[in-house]
Amino acid sequence: MAPQRPGRVVYAWQPKPALAAQTMAVRFPAPAGCRRVAVAAGSWGEWLRWLPLRAAGTKARLYNGQPKKRQEVVAAVVDIDVPPQDLQQCADAVIRLRAEYVFSHDPNKVHFHLTTGYDFWFSDFVAGRTFRVAKEEVLPAARPAEAPTHAALARYLVPTFGYAGTLSLSRELRLVPLPQVQPGDVLIHGGSPGHAVLVVDVAENPTTRQKYVLLAQSYMPAQNIHVLRNIDAPGLGAWFAVPAPAEAQFDTPEWTFAREELKRFE
Repeated sequence: MAPQRPGRVVYAWQPKPALAAQTMAVRFPAPAGCRRVAVAAGSWGEWLRWLPLRAAGTKARLYNGQPKKRQEVVAAVVDIDVPPQDLQQCADAVIRLRAEYVFSHDPNKVHFHLTTGYDFWFSDFVAGRTFRVAKEEVLPAARPAEAPTHAALARYLVPTFGYAGTLSLSRELRLVPLPQVQPGDVLIHGGSPGHAVLVVDVAENPTTRQKYVLLAQSYMPAQNIHVLRNIDAPGLGAWFAVPAPAEAQFDTPEWTFAREELKRFE
């Protein structure tokens, strides 16, 4: 029996809810012998578990409409837009989803630090307070005030994507041990280049205690947020086994992370 989607999850960019079959939880059942970990009602993890997906077989495309070169790493495409600028890359995809989740609960709590450390609040942005960059300095700037709508959130995210990245996001997140991975955690290497991959769900074998994760990312150039396929262990489909303590790294199809690079939103 397929899991039932909670009515409380809201994806504000969608004109109407996706069919249950076109969601993360239904498209990707837990590996054999495993069950999904419990998530709290209304939590970030629950929201990610029910992310809407585009039809099976949909290609991941770049911001300019061209197909992503490595389609073999794509297990599914998340049903969310890619802005037309080359901005919604790896860390930006995490920021986008986190902003959408927080916006669906309380728009006044949406904020992210820029690479300079500047704390950029959506509530300030819609109140008419933004920033400008002069050389290496972030300075206050004015803009027209507006209502805190979803369209305003999209406008707020453009400068956020432009001046935040893996380095700033890594600083915002709290380090957690890999065996304690939860839905909503982020594998992140801050730097230039750096990369970020979002843990969108976790399953566990109750006998062996082996954990498995579903991972989603964008990449460079900016492209559809997509669920990764496990090309090294095809039998797992889109699930990845969490590396054992003796393993020093976590291999994903387009980036290898150190096991110490798992972090969490507060």
